[in-house]
Amino acid sequence: MSFPWANHYEPKSGLTKWIDQRLPLPRFVYNAVGAGYPVPRNLNYFWNFGVLAGVALVLQIVTGIVLAMHFAANGEIAFNSVEHIMRDVNSGWMIRYAHANGASMFLAVVYIHIARGLYYGSYKAPREMIWLLGVVIFLLMMATAFMGYVLPWGQMSFWGAQVITGFFSAIPVVGESIRIWLLGGYTPDDATLNRFFSLHYLLPFVTLGVIILHVWALHIPGSSNPTGVDVKGEQDTVPFHPYYTAKDGFGLGVFLTIFAAFIFFMPNALGHPDNYIPANPLSTPAHIVPEWYFLPFYAILKSFTVDLILPAKLWGVLAMFGSILLLFFLPWLDSSPVRSANYRPTYRFFLVILLIDVLVLGYIGGAEASGRNIVIGQVAAAYYFAHFLIILPIISATERPRPLPNSITESVLGKHAKATGGSFGTAVPAE
Repeated sequence: MSFPWANHYEPKSGLTKWIDQRLPLPRFVYNAVGAGYPVPRNLNYFWNFGVLAGVALVLQIVTGIVLAMHFAANGEIAFNSVEHIMRDVNSGWMIRYAHANGASMFLAVVYIHIARGLYYGSYKAPREMIWLLGVVIFLLMMATAFMGYVLPWGQMSFWGAQVITGFFSAIPVVGESIRIWLLGGYTPDDATLNRFFSLHYLLPFVTLGVIILHVWALHIPGSSNPTGVDVKGEQDTVPFHPYYTAKDGFGLGVFLTIFAAFIFFMPNALGHPDNYIPANPLSTPAHIVPEWYFLPFYAILKSFTVDLILPAKLWGVLAMFGSILLLFFLPWLDSSPVRSANYRPTYRFFLVILLIDVLVLGYIGGAEASGRNIVIGQVAAAYYFAHFLIILPIISATERPRPLPNSITESVLGKHAKATGGSFGTAVPAE
């Protein structure tokens, strides 16, 4: 999308002109994240989380490269190589804790980023491609996180790999072959570690490439905003720099403070104590659970306990993958012309119910599979699918949204904007 009122990059010196003619990288940066990229003036702090996700990925790549220099993908010494990093490598404990907790921070930021997209309708036209690429990034992140969780080769790593890959065997005809292909054998061993280590190292760079496409797609229609109203003109925007670079800088400071608190004061709070026991194929942990960010999907996987035409295990696998793939169709399941939940009270109510439902699934995913927990998990899993496949289309067709503001400026400045014709320049950032 072209913004005729945007500032344009003009090299000042002979050197910058020479560089701009041969490699217009400064121009690209200026137009992508500088004063040459106008953004809606009413963005709130939920729009920080895209930048935070990018920073989290860079931290994961940097710490991962350092850890790869010392890790040994061999079943006999993998666990000891992690202990070597913790005890013998200079600042190895900090790098390892930063990488382990960084995965949780990364997923937490992305979950909030997804929730913001759901609330403000960021998946609606003309931003469908941005959303679809975002779901691809989410899938790549989950695959990377799962493989990374296996690498320390503790008890939960080994048995997590055994259980999760075991579910692929439920797929008719080809399931067992897929499982053997993933593991490199009939049980997790050296081949598994080598495969998972290679893919865990590679996938973050693939993710980075898709993120570049994600940001590129974002710059075509421009950023969405809390009102969901399209930009009407210069008065609705401010330059990305310095207004939102300053805002992102504050958000980044808060993020790094929380991140540092985990690294230095509670580095194992989000881990599992069984993973500090070397992997033992002959000793099964009492309760096998994945990392916290997989728990809602693990609960859906466990919710199928009865064979109905297909085996229950296969239903669980299909439902687990379907719960994520369902997000690909969200732009077409929600046909309401209004984007923001601020003007859709019925949609907002059911979105809160969905959030509670996902939290319940997270709890059930980490709880023991008792009779009551199984029933709660089944009800929560059923509601998750019902929200997207039944409730959302009905709401889209029947809901009466609240009146939308005429412009972003009107939503920010209210009656004062109407009285002055809504023209306040571009120098006043507002929430």
